[in-house]
Amino acid sequence: MTQIDVISGFLGAGKTTLIKKLLSEALQGTKVVLIENEFGEIGVDGGFLKDSGIEIREMNSGCICCSLVGDFRTSLAEVIEKYAPERILIEPSGVGKLSDVQRAVLEASEQAGVEPGSSVAVVDASKCKIYMKNFGEFFIDQIEHAGTIILSRTQNMDEAKLEKVVAMIREHNADAKIVTTPWDELTGKYILETFESVKSFEEELLEEFKHEHEHHHHDDDDDDECCGHDHHHHHHDDDDDDDDECCCHDHDHEHHHDHDHDHEHEHEHHHDHDEECSCGCGHDHHHHHHADEVFTSIGIETAKKFTAESVKAFLEALEDDDLYGMVLRAKGMVPSEGSEWIYFDYTPGEINVRTGSPEYTGKICVIGSELKEDAIRELILK
Repeated sequence: MTQIDVISGFLGAGKTTLIKKLLSEALQGTKVVLIENEFGEIGVDGGFLKDSGIEIREMNSGCICCSLVGDFRTSLAEVIEKYAPERILIEPSGVGKLSDVQRAVLEASEQAGVEPGSSVAVVDASKCKIYMKNFGEFFIDQIEHAGTIILSRTQNMDEAKLEKVVAMIREHNADAKIVTTPWDELTGKYILETFESVKSFEEELLEEFKHEHEHHHHDDDDDDECCGHDHHHHHHDDDDDDDDECCCHDHDHEHHHDHDHDHEHEHEHHHDHDEECSCGCGHDHHHHHHADEVFTSIGIETAKKFTAESVKAFLEALEDDDLYGMVLRAKGMVPSEGSEWIYFDYTPGEINVRTGSPEYTGKICVIGSELKEDAIRELILK
């Protein structure tokens, strides 16, 4: 029977990098289909994985647990009929709630006759604290509902900080396996075996969802909640000096052009107790939002030719949230003057620019909160 695994993770955590490692080191010879669900109209990650040798189905402009739930069921049925895969990997949008994705997968799997497998959350250890505080409704949900949590960018993090990250995660998930070892020290096969070994916790989750599904399936009274599910999120402050931080940008930091560099950067935004956080998440975590109520995506297709320097320049400029809004993720592939294209990834404080093979046109995706679209387009395309 076809198995479905969910590889979730917040914006820029490293989901695509992990999937590439699994495909090259653990799933060779396995008939795999990847279903990509990106937030926004333009999908980029599928292009990053196009040389992986697997079938990729992209689903953009929505979430598989909400606006695209019907499309997801259809896509799943089509994928099984056309490819008869041994394994389906689901890479949800970075701003999707894992609990809702699990529910959609469970419901679609029952109809398609496939077996739900593992639920994994990839967590950027260097940004765990700040994302937990500022975007907890989405970030914490991924942690709470994962059977295995795989930390990325731990290789340059000192032990004390890493222990604090693990402790923060344990406040929200006491049972999950947490992978803290740097990825380059582990084989993809070992990582796969690690999350496949988590059975009892996964089975408990499935039983919970089945029970809720029987009693609350398509409850019309829950129109304001994604998939009719009431999520309980808990906001924990610690004793550090940056309890009031509400931004992911540090305007004084240095840029590190190393994709795996650990860089924890934080600065403070102060809010009155009655003021809602300007990032859109709100300090009142009793509200339940759809991703498109909090986050914005800008998709750009362009034939403009760039240099590595010009790409780095506009990515560095995006750190200015006064000019461009709070940019949490930028990625893309654009033409250069030569035969190779320029591929890039950005999260606050971290820029990775590299070469790649040509695409049919240049594609850029920018995701964040309260983005200033006109200014961003002018910056990139000027």
